[in-house]
Amino acid sequence: MRAGRPPGRHRRAEGHATYREVIALREFRALWYGQGLSLLGDQLAQVALAVLVYDRTQSPLATAAVYALTYLPSIVGGPLLAGLADRFARRAVMLTCDLIRAALVAAMAVPGMPFWALCALVFLVVLLSAPFSAARAALLPEVLEGDRYVIGSAIQNMTNQAVQMLGFAAGGAMIATMGPYRALAVDAATFLGSALILVSGVRRRPAASHDGSRPSMWTMTRAGARLVFGSRNLRTLVLFAWLCGFYILPEGIAVPYAAKLSTGTLFATWTLSVPVITGLLMAAMPTGTVLGAFLFSRFVPPPRRLRLMGWLAMLSCAPLIVTALYPPLEVVLAAWVLSGVGGAYQLAANAAFVQQVPAERRAQAFGLVQSGLMAVQGIGILVGGFAAERLGPEPVVALAGFIGLICAAVLALLWTEPRERVPATA
Repeated sequence: MRAGRPPGRHRRAEGHATYREVIALREFRALWYGQGLSLLGDQLAQVALAVLVYDRTQSPLATAAVYALTYLPSIVGGPLLAGLADRFARRAVMLTCDLIRAALVAAMAVPGMPFWALCALVFLVVLLSAPFSAARAALLPEVLEGDRYVIGSAIQNMTNQAVQMLGFAAGGAMIATMGPYRALAVDAATFLGSALILVSGVRRRPAASHDGSRPSMWTMTRAGARLVFGSRNLRTLVLFAWLCGFYILPEGIAVPYAAKLSTGTLFATWTLSVPVITGLLMAAMPTGTVLGAFLFSRFVPPPRRLRLMGWLAMLSCAPLIVTALYPPLEVVLAAWVLSGVGGAYQLAANAAFVQQVPAERRAQAFGLVQSGLMAVQGIGILVGGFAAERLGPEPVVALAGFIGLICAAVLALLWTEPRERVPATA
């Protein structure tokens, strides 16, 4: 009975997959539910930590420093630790990371924890997210074949954006009700819940590396860097992914932008406060991202996605240029939503990257790309904040959109050129 399945499954993999058939897969649901549960807890924990640190220190600098710790470990340790998911079984790596993070966050929830210890625990928790994320990203193509991978990535992308919006929105109310320590305890429970879902829903697989060798993490990192940056196609796809540093920048200066816009009106009817406008601005791009991911994965046939990748990358940056005209809030919101829609090109770039990286080195490659993503986002936000103090938020957002548009156009040319040469050399 199994002998008749592979041809049919292969045909579906090459065709246009549906959301229903992807969600029907038990292993995908386990990865999906576990990721959503863990992410929701993380959003709650970020708000709780900010409240806890500020209440204890009354220092904005200390609060910002602890928040900065959520970026640093992934940038520094991500390339080194991501390779663990190639050396060991990926399911086991995810389970180990979940259990250790649950213990670390539970320790953070102990009242009276010294500030230095709290910082160390935050660093370790975020550091362990690197091998976990690399293992999950490398495991997903093994669970989903062909176009199912794109649909599954779209589902996870939309879920991530929705969970982030929900977590930040509901986090303040929950912490006001239960306090920051209990909120951290809830986050620890989400890691345990994620581990339980993985145990029950994801089957065991052997380690991706079957040769029995145990190279050092430095050796694996260097080999991964040569793999990713030694190929023109892979290098271009990585730069496509890192392009997000330009269109994520506006979110980092949403507060000063909201302060400028608060003197205006929305649809010439309502006058809104700075916090409300800030929330609208920060929700605009995630809203567009959810919409773009659904439209791109649902209505664009697989063969056309790579051809549209460059155009959508340009769309992710081009609408931001309109802020140079100092438009009203409703125009800014529309531009930021449209920019989020353009970000759907990441689905095509991700799928192409997966196809061109060997399965046994996939986790290391994903870890390098993810670390770069964290770096470009952090650097973009810092540069944007520095420039906005001197130029104002409107020209800085417009400049980011203009430079990003040029970079996207160059990357589109670099990506299409080698693909168009293939028939000529065949």
